[in-house]
Amino acid sequence: MTAIKLYYIANWLYRHKIPFIPLFFQGLIYLFFNSWIPYQCEIGKGTKLDYGGISVVIHKDAKIGENCIIGTCVTIGGNKANEGVPVIEDSCYIATGAKIFGNVHIGRECFVGANSVVTKDAPTKSLIAGIPGKVVKSNIDINEYSTHIIKKDKKY
Repeated sequence: MTAIKLYYIANWLYRHKIPFIPLFFQGLIYLFFNSWIPYQCEIGKGTKLDYGGISVVIHKDAKIGENCIIGTCVTIGGNKANEGVPVIEDSCYIATGAKIFGNVHIGRECFVGANSVVTKDAPTKSLIAGIPGKVVKSNIDINEYSTHIIKKDKKY
């Protein structure tokens, strides 16, 4: 059992208005994976957490698209100075240790480099790296930067 599978169970229970049990699953995620993945956040189908999701922290209002890959020790959260939480579109790869804070929109098929701190929006098919995170390259093929094959939505 991985953290993302436990999240999907808790989220399903939450969406069907079953009380208390989602909290139990959230506690299991914290206990076994040292991660905070609230059942209230939105994580799309096919999204995976590397190594089971060790030390991942996600804000309860964050939105993560389908077929994304999130590395270990990633934080996706709010920022007191900047109202709002991150929105990450489909088929993105967020590498180990990356932090995404505030009202940030990450476009489709973006790659966020390891240990980057992203506080500004990034357009579709961008490579974001550094502290603070900046778009280093545009119009990338996400699969050239990832050891995983990321499924792409055939709509575009």
